[in-house]
Amino acid sequence: MTPLNPELLLAWFDRHGRHDLPWQRPRTPYRVWVSEIMLQQTQVQTVIPYFERFMERLPDVASLARAPLDDVLALWSGLGYYARARHLHRAAGVIVHEHGGRFPDTLEGWLALPGVGRSTAGAILAQAFDQRQPILDGNVRRVLARYHAVPGWPGEKAVEERLWQLAEAATPARRVADYTQAIMDLGATVCTRTPRCERCPLADACRARAQDRVADYPGRRPRKTLPIRRTAMLILQDPQGRILLERRPPTGIWGGLWSLPECGLHTPVARHCRDRLGLEVTGLRAGATFRHTFSHYHLDIVPVRAIITDHIALRESPDLQLARRHALPGGIPTPVQRLLEPKP
Repeated sequence: MTPLNPELLLAWFDRHGRHDLPWQRPRTPYRVWVSEIMLQQTQVQTVIPYFERFMERLPDVASLARAPLDDVLALWSGLGYYARARHLHRAAGVIVHEHGGRFPDTLEGWLALPGVGRSTAGAILAQAFDQRQPILDGNVRRVLARYHAVPGWPGEKAVEERLWQLAEAATPARRVADYTQAIMDLGATVCTRTPRCERCPLADACRARAQDRVADYPGRRPRKTLPIRRTAMLILQDPQGRILLERRPPTGIWGGLWSLPECGLHTPVARHCRDRLGLEVTGLRAGATFRHTFSHYHLDIVPVRAIITDHIALRESPDLQLARRHALPGGIPTPVQRLLEPKP
């Protein structure tokens, strides 16, 4: 089996790679770390404006550790996978309060932080510390699976272990930061789902191309039918035009974000509002169901609008608030933003 030649990849990177990404100027541990967390399951062009806003508001680990979680979630709003933001915030606290603000310089040290897996840790150490560490994000998996014609879905343990072995063998001892960026760039811009093999510096030795089976690698995830969950989201408005919001639990979907109160589809809404929220409501109107899809299930949402007639007994809780539409707190889930948008 022909090993991947990192020199060919580096030569391609010098001419065609991405050298002006905002986290490369300067390439500090903090900036690389934040960018790598944002880039998990998210494309570079989507991340760039979020990263720049994040750095403007929270330019270092100390400011991130001091910031209220609501502020961090507000900066993350729309980027999705909000557990990443919560983990980033928690990890900043660990770095500041337990490590005196010093970033780990070992794989074990990074893996001990919330939200950091093996590939993310390797990318941080390679790019910010110039350590020889392999990485295996989605782009790199695709490049290696095609180059070596590795059969099977990369999510299977045996396939993943084989790809890690190949990633380790390909990682050079010199220009590690550039190599790491190069192989990610190749997967993101050339060896894409619809590859541009004619532009690839590795094409002559690519086994998938030699077999004329590029589309077969990497192997597809076994299909499964996503389950469907259903909920009613309550849009409860008081006479002053304020909307009742409820903070979601810290873990799970949209953890820690402000959202609309929910109840089961067959739950009497007026009774739910009275017993659970301390509200009296009237004018109940159910809207059209719409679907929001997560990676592991569909959520069918029925919006139910009502007018609050009495909130004197509103349950006292830091997780409940009445907010005006033009002054909503940061970190609102996308489907909730959709429901609260002014109607044309």
